[in-house]
Amino acid sequence: MTDFDSQQTLAQIVTDLPGSARVFERWGIDYCCHGQRPLDAACAELSVDTASVVADLTGLGEPQRADWASLSPADLTEHIVCTHHDYLKEELPRLIALATKVNTVHGERHPELAEVVTLIQMTEADLTPHMQREELVVFPAIRKMSEDPTFKPMFGNFNNPISTLMMEHDNQGRLLDRLIEVTGNFVPPGDGCASYAALYDGLRNLDQDTRLHVHKENNVLFPAVQAMEAQLVTS
Repeated sequence: MTDFDSQQTLAQIVTDLPGSARVFERWGIDYCCHGQRPLDAACAELSVDTASVVADLTGLGEPQRADWASLSPADLTEHIVCTHHDYLKEELPRLIALATKVNTVHGERHPELAEVVTLIQMTEADLTPHMQREELVVFPAIRKMSEDPTFKPMFGNFNNPISTLMMEHDNQGRLLDRLIEVTGNFVPPGDGCASYAALYDGLRNLDQDTRLHVHKENNVLFPAVQAMEAQLVTS
């Protein structure tokens, strides 16, 4: 990919170029909750050299859209549940237990671990009802509208629940940002044990998975649903 367009939005780049999410994460560029910004504007906000980011993106090779990017809205909801919701339901309790254990052993020397435990607990407390609303209300309505153009969801139009879900995504982004700050970008201290390292590795994976999860909803699924609904209204 020799002619990379820095005017492309972060969201479009992540959708079209697998691996770009990791590049943005390394540079601290938020592509999920604020993915509609052009790359050069996002770099300018962080005082990051756009040419250096472009060089990293170019090194990924030719763009090839991820498989999920071509899914219909209905199928994308299923993908999100199976890929991300199921992961979070299994991983968050494991990370809470592991963080509690590590804090018990190392908390006296590393008091920041107490906040790490709290942040993971807050993440689970926020995401559990969030995912339930998606799985029980919003996602089934998306699938029904895809099957039946005359379907009217009980909540009216999709703008209201989508706005709420996106605000909750913003809050989750702030929790993830704080986890990065507290853990020093998930780098365990020199006196950390194997469990300490496993905790930080798990948190890094949680951060990466959740940011991609939010990107798929904010920047791909929700715009597609709103466009589909608008088309049905005017047809």
